[in-house]
Amino acid sequence: MVRTEAPEDAYTAEPFVPGRGGLSALQRAAADCRGCPLHRDATQTVFGAGNEDARVMLVGEQPGDQEDRQGKPFVGPAGRLLDRALEEAGIDPSETYVTNAVKHFKFTQAEPRKRRIHKAPNLREMTACGPWLAAELAIVEPELIVVLGATAGKALLGSSFRVTQVRGTVLEEEIHGRAERLVPTVHPSSVLRADDREAAYRGLLSDLEVAARVLG
Repeated sequence: MVRTEAPEDAYTAEPFVPGRGGLSALQRAAADCRGCPLHRDATQTVFGAGNEDARVMLVGEQPGDQEDRQGKPFVGPAGRLLDRALEEAGIDPSETYVTNAVKHFKFTQAEPRKRRIHKAPNLREMTACGPWLAAELAIVEPELIVVLGATAGKALLGSSFRVTQVRGTVLEEEIHGRAERLVPTVHPSSVLRADDREAAYRGLLSDLEVAARVLG
């Protein structure tokens, strides 16, 4: 069956999400998602990756330039920094599941050959992509969600979320019909942009150490 793009007043990935199957089935289906307009300019869908039995799921904002080109999440500089921080905090990156609230790269570009500049997804786009994240949570069933940044927090916890107010704390909330424990922190890309990168990194590491203690 051929599925067309959702009308503007009804952006949602729901019709594209399969009713059965594991993460591999989700990933195959997501490749053809037309639930919002972001697929038009992105190179490809960038679905989550990692251990299906992971105790911890890390949720970021959206793929970046390198992720869009390679088709894998957190493979750029921010991903490498995140892996380093996870290891230092005592969380094995190979035993996690990493994904994004939005599965397509949103960007601006002055000219076709110019560098593509990240642009934050809006609430409609985050909501449209929500069924993919809900399906990932239902399959992985993590013990803990690490929320990476404001956009991921708003996608999971609502538009009033402020990462600066709750970072490094343990939250208990119902997310997509499941009782979840969450530890919010900043997105690792913000560490790379910080004026005092070392201090920003220590803050990220401190938050991830909270997550490690929750996991025991």
